[in-house]
Amino acid sequence: MAILYVASSKILQTWAADVGLGKAVYKVGLAADGEPAASLANQAGADDWKILATTETEQSETDLLDRLGAKQKLVDPAYYPRLRGATGIVKVNLTAVENALMVAQALESRDPPKNIKVKPADVARFLIRNALGS
Repeated sequence: MAILYVASSKILQTWAADVGLGKAVYKVGLAADGEPAASLANQAGADDWKILATTETEQSETDLLDRLGAKQKLVDPAYYPRLRGATGIVKVNLTAVENALMVAQALESRDPPKNIKVKPADVARFLIRNALGS
């Protein structure tokens, strides 16, 4: 069984902000060998990857990224030379994450806070939920 993971890198996020993508850039991938850290080694020119969330799945990486690409913007690795063929780089719309958090809190019959601050763990859960289609 493969492991679906979401990871972030300060180096990649700083670079993405510099080239106009924004700081909300994350890596979504599938580690078939069961070790996500090994598949992240020097991806997209960054070596400071931090795994934010993982889950097990039996789906293929192509299916997961296609499903995720319908909801979020996948960054084209051919357009940015620094990415060097790294697939699964996602530019996240933080407003969509905030809206999903507010809807989840409303469904739990809790009063939503006045202003929601999106954390990287919230983004990771949002990306995994969208990739799995649940």
